[in-house]
Amino acid sequence: MTDPGGPHAHPVPPAPPGCPAHAGAVSLTGLEYQQTPSQLYRALRRDHGPVAPVVLDGGIPAWLVLGYSELTYVTSHDELFARDSRRWNQWENIPSDWPLLPFVGYQPSVLFTEGEEHRRRAGVITEALEGVDQFELSHDCLLIADELIARFAGSGQAELMADYAHALPMRTVVQLCGMPTSGEDTRRLVDDLRISLDAGEGDDPVAAYGRVGERLRQLVKDKRAAPGPDVTSRMLAHPAGLTDEEIVQDLISVIAAAQQPTANWICNTLRLLLTDERFAVNVSGGRLSVGEALNEVLWLDTPTQNFIGRWAVRDVQLGGRQIRAGDCLVLGLAAGNTDPQIWPEGHVGAENAAHLSFSNGEHRCPYPAPLLADVMARTAVETLLERLPDLVLSVDPQELTWRPSIWMRGLSALPVRFTPVVR
Repeated sequence: MTDPGGPHAHPVPPAPPGCPAHAGAVSLTGLEYQQTPSQLYRALRRDHGPVAPVVLDGGIPAWLVLGYSELTYVTSHDELFARDSRRWNQWENIPSDWPLLPFVGYQPSVLFTEGEEHRRRAGVITEALEGVDQFELSHDCLLIADELIARFAGSGQAELMADYAHALPMRTVVQLCGMPTSGEDTRRLVDDLRISLDAGEGDDPVAAYGRVGERLRQLVKDKRAAPGPDVTSRMLAHPAGLTDEEIVQDLISVIAAAQQPTANWICNTLRLLLTDERFAVNVSGGRLSVGEALNEVLWLDTPTQNFIGRWAVRDVQLGGRQIRAGDCLVLGLAAGNTDPQIWPEGHVGAENAAHLSFSNGEHRCPYPAPLLADVMARTAVETLLERLPDLVLSVDPQELTWRPSIWMRGLSALPVRFTPVVR
């Protein structure tokens, strides 16, 4: 960690030859201001405009797209900014144990497909998810929420990140995919997904990603033999005829996109409800709803802060920058959501859903995934508030800390207290 002196507090490591980043490039690793990324985005906009030169782990150069209009342009023009990472002009500088390989290492996954192949693969996911009954999903989430709450309700205290916010979407998503909702095997799968997406000190994200693949290969094999009313079985039965490995890779995308971001969405919303007087005072009175809190979080504390990425198909201008063919672009979704060009008064409102939290364009979160995530998050928050109506933080709000990540926005812990409930 560096000191909180700002984005230029420490020198950036030398970048490889041919780096698009100049002397003002900012390192996106190990910085204290990860606790307050909005300060970083303001500094980058001030110094570089809507597209900023940055360096990733190991001094690898990239561009961070900060502007809302630039982000919508990039995500709407796949012919210029494509998803196949094999275009990257930095592969010769990437070590085999690079921590971001689970994000950018090419896999036969829907995430890296383009054109008609992407539409085919995304169509399979969409139709498999459309088979989820949202009323049934809400009921299942309610049952899971009640079971989780019952585990700590009698103690009068809980740490909601571990005891609730992460556990509920994990159990829901694995159930949707046809896996057991509990047990050591499932717990290890979720732990490895977290490490793959948001590795902490001492974690090995590359090895964790490999273990996730092995577990899902077994799931696909089991569902080939004995299909059920689940997402995996519907993907296997789809007339597009995806191979087992294609389904494994796409299941990784589905589960990863649903579990970790939804867990942080739940917890970030609970933090807002417990710390902001507009909500803490008014939710029970009906003036400001849980739905409004959920939407405001997607604008101001979106779980997926940055997404890597897109790769330039050819030399192109963007935001006043010369982007070279093969350059990597990191999508600054959180920065785009708070772009002063769309909020000129400096006030970010939550009145609409035009945020970029589910990305944009053909590669955005496939329908109806955002609706299913909303069902999970809304049910989790509303059920908790209903069961424990006097829920309050057990620490000062200033003591809450965010996980040190530029990729995901989530609390390290959310400790609360309440009147014990004896059932």
